[in-house]
Amino acid sequence: MNGSEASDRKDRFFVLTPSDLSKQALRGLVEEFVSRDGTDYGREEKTLEQKVDAVLRQIDADEVSIVFDRDEEKGNLVKTADLESELG
Repeated sequence: MNGSEASDRKDRFFVLTPSDLSKQALRGLVEEFVSRDGTDYGREEKTLEQKVDAVLRQIDADEVSIVFDRDEEKGNLVKTADLESELG
């Protein structure tokens, strides 16, 4: 990715902190994320509550980041390490 593309990505995506969202909005985003098709939690089936709690712990530990896409006007959760390598 060249410098211009990296700059465009930084302008398009905005990283939020958990405190930028209400608890209800954060929980809604996490619930939507963990209930997506194709989300794999291994051999053992987990409840929605267990999945949400696990992701909230990852957010608190800064292992997962909340990203808002200005073009699509929606939020997403991404691994922080992946985010840092993508946005620099």
